[in-house]
Amino acid sequence: MTGVLRDLVSQSGSLTLHDIAIRITVATILSMVIYVSYWYTHTGTSYSGKFNVSLVTITILTCTVMTVIGNNIALSLGMAGALSIVRFRTAIKDSRDTAYIFWAVIVGLCSGVADFWTAIIGSTAVFIILLIMGKVRNENRILLIIKSNRSLEKDIEGIVFTHFNRKALLRVKNTTVESLEMIYELDRRTYNLTYKSGKNITQLLYEKEGMEYVNIVTQNDEISG
Repeated sequence: MTGVLRDLVSQSGSLTLHDIAIRITVATILSMVIYVSYWYTHTGTSYSGKFNVSLVTITILTCTVMTVIGNNIALSLGMAGALSIVRFRTAIKDSRDTAYIFWAVIVGLCSGVADFWTAIIGSTAVFIILLIMGKVRNENRILLIIKSNRSLEKDIEGIVFTHFNRKALLRVKNTTVESLEMIYELDRRTYNLTYKSGKNITQLLYEKEGMEYVNIVTQNDEISG
C-alpha cells in the first residue's frame, strides 16, 4: 500500500518554465478568440463586458489548474475534492452564455494538457459557425396595452388594425359593463416603421374621448436573475 501511494505521489506534473509559458500563452490567445466571438454575437443590452472578461479569466485559470495537475493522479483527486465543495450561484441570463462557459473550460483543459491542435481546431470551427450565422438578436415583442370606455371597442380595433397594417395581433380582451382593456402584440420592426410615419399610435388613440391609458411594453423571452 505504501508503495502504491509513493508511486502516485511520484507521478509529478512538474514542467519547465518554457512549457508552462507556452501553455498559458496558447490559452490566452484562444481566450481572446472567445472574447471576440462573444462580443460579436451579443449586441445591445444582451452584451456583458464583465462576463466577457470572465470568459478570458476562466480559460487561463482552467489551463493553469490542468498544468499544475499534469499526470499526478493524487493531486487531481485532491483538486476534484476541493472544487466539489464550491457552489456557484451566478444566474445565466442568456442560454448562449452556458455554451461560452463550456468553450472557455474546454480550451483551458486542452491547453493545460498541451493538446493545442484540438483546442485550435475546435475553437476555429466554433468561431466560423458563429461568424457564418452572424449576430443572434433577441426577438423583442411590443405589447400595446389599451384601456378605455367599452363604447370605444370598435373604434380602437379599427385604429390599431389600420395603423399597423393588420400586423397587430390581439392577445387579450378584458371587458366589464363600462370598461375595456385590450392587449395587442406586434414585432419591433412593425412598430418602428409605423412610429416614423406621421402620428404614432398613442396620439391617434388619445384623440378619442373616454381613453383611460395607453401603455407600450417591450417583452422578450429572456429570464433575468
